[in-house]
Amino acid sequence: MGNELFVQSYGLLEQVGVEDLEINVKPWEDTYGFFAVGEKSALPFDIFSSAFFLLSRYEEYLPHVKDELGRFPAIESLGYKSGFLMQPVVDMWAYKWKQVLQRAFPNMAFPKRQSVVHSLLKIEQPYEFINKGFVRSGAGYARDISKFRFRTVFKRTRVLLGVNKDPLNVYDWIISVSKSGENKLTAFFLLGDHPNLRHGFNSRRKRFKSLLKYISDYNDVGLLFSYHALSDLEALKYEKKQLEDITHRRLASAMNADYLVMLPELYRIFVEQEIETDYSMVYEDTPGFRAGTCTPFLFYDLDYEIKTPLIIHPIAFTTEGFNKKYESDSLQRISALYDLVMELNGTFSVFFNIQDFSEQKSNAIWRNLFSEKLNPNA
Repeated sequence: MGNELFVQSYGLLEQVGVEDLEINVKPWEDTYGFFAVGEKSALPFDIFSSAFFLLSRYEEYLPHVKDELGRFPAIESLGYKSGFLMQPVVDMWAYKWKQVLQRAFPNMAFPKRQSVVHSLLKIEQPYEFINKGFVRSGAGYARDISKFRFRTVFKRTRVLLGVNKDPLNVYDWIISVSKSGENKLTAFFLLGDHPNLRHGFNSRRKRFKSLLKYISDYNDVGLLFSYHALSDLEALKYEKKQLEDITHRRLASAMNADYLVMLPELYRIFVEQEIETDYSMVYEDTPGFRAGTCTPFLFYDLDYEIKTPLIIHPIAFTTEGFNKKYESDSLQRISALYDLVMELNGTFSVFFNIQDFSEQKSNAIWRNLFSEKLNPNA
């Protein structure tokens, strides 16, 4: 057949079970490839096996050294070790495959997808001083005085007396930007206990419930599962029900404390609890594409060898990752990531903390990124 294409298989898709693989990553035009195949193949690499390896998070099932929080660290990943973590290589391979198909079948039609910008906001501590309760506020005063932080004592007092606004009470500004802009925002609230007492607050207080309802009137709201909930199914169910009772909506979006992804057990629980989308697929301390893609995809359970309905939403970076690693050239690196995702018509997602939007000078980069680059019409 004259128009037939031969694509040689590396064999991973036919493999049963998980085993350690010897992977050689090689440069491929403007990107990288692995699982090389013979010269007669239409592509020099088996991109289908390669994409499956990355999207299934195959490497996270293999024995590896975890970080202090029990997470799979970026430095253990193939993308980090081989230099392609900052590229959504799966999407780049898909475009190369499209070019091969177009040359072989000029009349073949391809649907055009639209690029998406989706900002994500993590709210572990909705306010800095208010909504704490007497005990936590008293502990805050004691801690500040013991460390001679008298400016903070003065600031806390003025906020609690109603003279000044709480530094984290920037929700009107967030709503204004998101309403004026064209792009999506999802806010994730922590309802369980924070591991650090001084960041804790009472999620049953009327002020907090009113804030959550206010945000949900204009934007999607998701649940930030506490660290405790990730190891206790009843606690997870309780936190889920709490959010659903406040918003009067079924929980669709969730993320995990400290971006912890325990494969495959945690995602199985999400499937059982009918949570639609997880937003934990990112390295907190390192920018880049953990699953090698800028396109949401379905979770595949490698142990059970089944595709699940759970959507995994990949994230390009967290602000913590840039604050810790790239303070001097953050804007250039962010722009490069953004431009590449837009070129691929992918989904560009960033995880902000509510602390990033307080009106202190050091936050100008994040306030401007959210209000100008990610919401240019705001």
